[in-house]
This record gives sequence, structure tokens and C-alpha cells, in this order.
Amino acid sequence: MKASTAVQSAIPAATLPVGRRQPRPVPSSVGAGARASHSIIADYVELTKPRIMVLLLITTLAAVLIAASTRPTTGLETLRLVWLTLLGGYFAAGGASALNQYLDRDIDGMMARTRNRPLPAGRLQPRNALVFGLVLTALSVLIFGIGVNYLSAGLALGGNVFYVLVYTGWLKRSTPQNIVIGGLAGAIPPLVGWAAVRNDIELPALLLFAIITLWTPPHFWSLSLMLRRDYTRAGIPMLPVVRGLDKTCWNILMYTVVLSATTVSLWLAGVMGVFYLSVAAALGVAFVVQAALLLRDGSQLRAKSLFVYSNIYLALLFAAMVADRLLALS
Repeated sequence: MKASTAVQSAIPAATLPVGRRQPRPVPSSVGAGARASHSIIADYVELTKPRIMVLLLITTLAAVLIAASTRPTTGLETLRLVWLTLLGGYFAAGGASALNQYLDRDIDGMMARTRNRPLPAGRLQPRNALVFGLVLTALSVLIFGIGVNYLSAGLALGGNVFYVLVYTGWLKRSTPQNIVIGGLAGAIPPLVGWAAVRNDIELPALLLFAIITLWTPPHFWSLSLMLRRDYTRAGIPMLPVVRGLDKTCWNILMYTVVLSATTVSLWLAGVMGVFYLSVAAALGVAFVVQAALLLRDGSQLRAKSLFVYSNIYLALLFAAMVADRLLALS
């Protein structure tokens, strides 16, 4: 197989540095230039990871609209739930991201992709990021608890606690299965969206949860293939660092096949119609093909292509869910 020649062999887990390390110092001239080109507001917005936020809110919105299509609700009531759920979801995801960057400020300073984030670059104080993350998390719980229901509030809070304490604080630095288990936190938003409307957790919500859980490993492992040197330098035991390229590519392909099959289960369960089925099948085939091509040559270009497609895939898949329900109601 050609994949083994595309990237250097993986570094054994035993050779990885352990413990928290201090971020790489930023030269004063660089820091001054960064502060001059970034406003304080922009830095706080960056703490919320807005690009990731978009995907999370898309999955939340889809769950709200799908749940609303299964029960009689007025247009105004649906709009109220959409507004409050997206607002609460924004604060929850933003708070979790800020707390994640607070805990990861040491390793972020060692990685080229993250060393210019507000904390390792010295544009914001860690204490301010900590307070900001806690305030956003508290606001999300208040919005859900007062404006929606207690179940959605509990799910949002539980997702944040799992992401910050279990994934960021423990799994990320200790096991190559960090993404597999930690991905559960990223799958919470559709549960929150469903609970906001139905005030319970039913089979469709669990299927949405499973889809995102299965999507997360191929998505992040393709990214970690691109950033393997960074993760090695920072001592993060991502799968490509610990198990090597071939093993990672095989895992990506397996998860992609299972993911594609799972998306069809929404149609089999009677939740979605033929429009969704056709879109999900086409997107799934393309995803599997991308994963198979990565397994064949293991190049950085293939890894990047798969990573970019994985973002497009999830957005289009959940957009197809919404369109399918709107077509069913028309």
C-alpha cells in the first residue's frame, strides 16, 4: 500500500512528552503587531470558534425544525423556539470553546495552527478567557432553563462539562481514542434542539446524535493527518501520531462506511422522506470514495480534501433534513 510511503512512520506513544508545557514565548514585536491588528472584541469572538459554531448551530436548527414538524405548533411558537434555542446554543458552544482554549493555552502555543489564538499570542489574559467562558455557559443555561425547558438546559450544561472537563482536560492528552469518545460532546446540539421542542429524547434525536458521533472521527483524523507534526510537538496522542498513517486511514474508511449507513436509518425509521434519502445516499457515496482515495495514497492533499468535504457533507446532510421536512409540509 502506498500510504505508508506518504508520511513518516508514527512516533510510539511512549516517546510522547507528557504533562502541561508552557507555550512558546511570542516576541514582543510580534505581540505588539498582533495587538494592533486585532480588536478586543474580535479576540473574544475568536474565543468562541465561530467557524465551528456555524456547524453546531446548523445541526441544532435542523433538530428543532424536524421536531417541530412532528407535532402541531404555531408559526410564532416555532420561531420563538428557534430564536431561543439558537441563542442558547451559541452561548453554550461559545462558552465551551473559550474554556477549551483556556485549558489548552499551553499546547496551543506549540502548534502552528493555534499559536496565534488570543491566549498563546498574549492578546488576552487567561483569567479573562476563563470568566468569559463561564459567563457564556451560565447565560446558555439561563436561556434554556427560563425560556425553553429544563431538559434542554441540562443537556446544554452536560455537553459543556463533558467537552471541557472530560475531553479537553483528560481524553485529549491521554488516549488516541480522544476524538471517538470526545465526539459525544459535539453530538449534543441536536439533542438540545429536539428537547427544546419535544421536552424529551426520542429515536430521531438519538439517530441525529449517532450521525454526528460517527462523523467526528473521520473529520478530525483527516485534520490530524495534516497537522501530525504539530500534534507530535505538543505531545497530543492523536491517532496518526500513535498508530501511524495506515491505521488512521483504515479507521477513517470504516467510520465513514458506518456513518453513511447510519444516515439511511432516518429514512428506514420513517423520520425522513425520499428526498433526504437520495441526498444522504449521494453524499455518503462521495464521502466513502474520498476515504478510499485517502487510504490508497495517504497524501496531505487527500487528507485536506477529505477534511474540507467532511464539513460540506455535514452541512448539506442537515440542510437536506430541513428541506425534506419542509417539502413534506408543503
